[in-house]
Order: sequence, then structure tokens, then C-alpha cells
Amino acid sequence: MNETLQAIVCEVEKAVVGKRDVIEKVLMALLSGGHILLDDVPGVGKTTLAVAVSRALGLRYRRVQFTPDVLPSDIVGFSMFDRQSGSLRYVPGVVSDANLLLGDEINRTSSKTQSALLEAMEEGQVTVDGEIHPLNTPFCVIATQNQVGTAGTQPLPQAQMDRFLVQLTIGYPDFQSQVEILRGRQTQNPLDAVRQVTDRQAVLDMQRGVRAVTTSDALLEYITRLAEASRSHPLLQLGISPRGALSVSRMARAHAYLQGRDFAIVEDVQAVFADVCAHRVLLSQRARMEKTPARQVMDSFLADVPLPHPAR
Repeated sequence: MNETLQAIVCEVEKAVVGKRDVIEKVLMALLSGGHILLDDVPGVGKTTLAVAVSRALGLRYRRVQFTPDVLPSDIVGFSMFDRQSGSLRYVPGVVSDANLLLGDEINRTSSKTQSALLEAMEEGQVTVDGEIHPLNTPFCVIATQNQVGTAGTQPLPQAQMDRFLVQLTIGYPDFQSQVEILRGRQTQNPLDAVRQVTDRQAVLDMQRGVRAVTTSDALLEYITRLAEASRSHPLLQLGISPRGALSVSRMARAHAYLQGRDFAIVEDVQAVFADVCAHRVLLSQRARMEKTPARQVMDSFLADVPLPHPAR
């Protein structure tokens, strides 16, 4: 990992203690041009993580607190009649003014409002009354949802789940990290200590660096075999889509980039595979009855699918 990336991770760690692995995965997803779904219990630092990342990277940060009364127009904007010009004037929504958008508790809003994010996430633009409005670059959505307190929630449709590059869980801190969190927040907010390491243009340059990482045909065939294995597995009703396979390739290149390589290897794919694919599949009735986690099924693919030869 180069000095800049190391400094970014260290700055975010000032606010999110003991979760270096999660921080690196969020950074990889952002440098891949993807979006992140943080699925965890309340109070473990999902919002803090998003704010700290935006500050360290020097990105414009905006937040939407999703509730049942949030409308699609709040997200993508709307057209208003301008009396002076006698024509419609576009009033931007929250996505138009952000590099990093935090969608807090995205599963608490209506499915119609959830869907308003789809075009923005996939194409980096919004369409209002037939007019296309490009978004800022880079543009990344970090959405959160809680695993408990499901009253009043709307499960994300599978089409939208497939738009998230990764689904991550922060988890509870270990004992020493919890003590450090308590100590650090007695007199100040640790977010105030997070300094800007880079800027928007540098993030775009790093994204280009990730895209320049090469993957061999053997590695692409390995990713394809993993995806095909999921499409006929008895524990899965819905396997990994072509978009999912592309996402594995993108995230593997970002993992290689963080390791300081300009080429991806098998270990890069294995390191990101479950995070990229577990939320995209749909478990069969048998798997749900046996309470088999999707990540366990993903791990079985890594164990069973033959490695490419040569292993690069």
C-alpha cells in the first residue's frame, strides 16, 4: 500500500477504531467506482465511517435520512415553473450535490424512493421530465440498513441489491477497541481529528489506476467458473449475475491496487468474493430452512472450484 492510501486508512481509523479491514474494503469499493451497503446493528459506526472517509478523501458529503415520507423528488430533484422565463426550471435533488452520499436506513423508505437511486447508482446521472442531469464525479452511495427493528422497513429489491458493489458488516469492536473508543470520546468527537489527505482529482486518478490493473484470461475464466457454479447450486434459487461477475473483477483489481500491484491474482479474487457476491444471490427454500448463510455457500465455491493454471 502506497503512502497516500496508508495515510487515508490511518485518518479514518482515528474515528473508526479497530476496523481496518472494513475501512480498506470501503476504500477499495470507492476506488472501483462502486457503491457500498453497510448492513449491521445500530450504533456500530456506520455513519461515522462514511463521514470519516469523505473527510479523508476531500469529497463533498451529503446525507439522506430515509423515512417513509421521503419522496423520489427529494433524491433526484424536480421541475418547477419559473415565472420570469416562462419555462420549467430544474431544482436539483440531494444526489446532484454530492461526491459521497450517505443513505441512512435506506430500507425505511418506500420502494419507489429506493428505485429513484437506481439510475444515479448505475449511470451517474438522473433523468427528470425527460432531461438528463449528470452527477458529480466521483459519485458513491454508502447506504445503511439495520439488521434489527424491521417494523416499518421495506426490503431492498434484488435489482437494487445487485447495484451495490459490496455488502459489508462492521461488527462490534473487540475489548481493547471498545476501551479506546470510550477513552477517545470523553472530551471530543474523533471525527474532528480526521484530516484531509487527498482531494477529488486525486481520487479520480486513483480510480483510473484501479482500472489500469490487468487481469489475465486465466483469472477471468476462474471468476466465470465461480459465477457459473452459483447458477446451478442446489442451495441457491438465484445465482451470481453477469454484473456480479464484473463486480468481482473490479473489486479484485482494487484489492491488487491497494497491495501495490498492477496485476490481479487469485488471492485478490478470493479476498473479495464473498463481500461482492453474498448479497446478490437468493437462497433456496432448503437453505433458508437449514439456516445456511449465503457467505457459507460463497466459501464453498472458493473451496470447490479449481484454481486457474497458472495461478495468476
